[in-house]
Amino acid sequence: MKWILQGLWIVFLAGCNQPVAEKEPEEMPHGAAAVQVAFPDTIPVESLKAALPDYDTTQWTELIALAPDIMLDLKYATEDNFVQSKMYDCGRCFLRPKVAEALVRVQQTLRKQDLGLKMFDCYRPRPIQWKLWEKVPDPRYVTDPRKGSMHNRGAAVDLGLVDLAGNELDMGAPFDFFGQRAYQTYTDLPDSILQRRRLLRSTMEAQGFHAIRTEWWHYSFNGGFELSDMVWKCETAR
Repeated sequence: MKWILQGLWIVFLAGCNQPVAEKEPEEMPHGAAAVQVAFPDTIPVESLKAALPDYDTTQWTELIALAPDIMLDLKYATEDNFVQSKMYDCGRCFLRPKVAEALVRVQQTLRKQDLGLKMFDCYRPRPIQWKLWEKVPDPRYVTDPRKGSMHNRGAAVDLGLVDLAGNELDMGAPFDFFGQRAYQTYTDLPDSILQRRRLLRSTMEAQGFHAIRTEWWHYSFNGGFELSDMVWKCETAR
């Protein structure tokens, strides 16, 4: 009996040591091509750079990154402004993060009434303020860059209202109009325009912005922000 069991054990081990036959590959349908997925060894540096913000996100927010539905019509990136000169190499709207977040809340409130914002100016680098001052050295129209403005701090905005189709609404006087018709206190206007001005002001003030008497479009946000010389890049302008 002992020898029989030993013989069976030897046979079992021999079977275990036999090479396992490889499975024959299944035939592919006639005309079918094998699909090969290739993964790159590395991601191009250019692609990584393009995916990253080109500014200090601890200090600044580009408005369209938070609210792409806010329209931009940045006048100083064109010649359509009171100095009739292009001041910005390209138009990008930067604000301090806290200011940008408050402006997004304004947009959300207006959207409930089928309205929205159009931006005429946002953060204005102080080097640009010097360029404006050189053209119009008059503190009634341009803040002395040695003192600096709220725009130079990234805490002021110039804006108007649009409807859902993006049509700019009449506010009684165009942007950068220097005259009494642009004053917040001017009331010799149609009721529809006065209502729009009141709506814009109340909505902005509800989120911490403050109006000035002489410009219906200008609002600033207090926060103790420092003057800045940061000039944005244009090669990745959005």
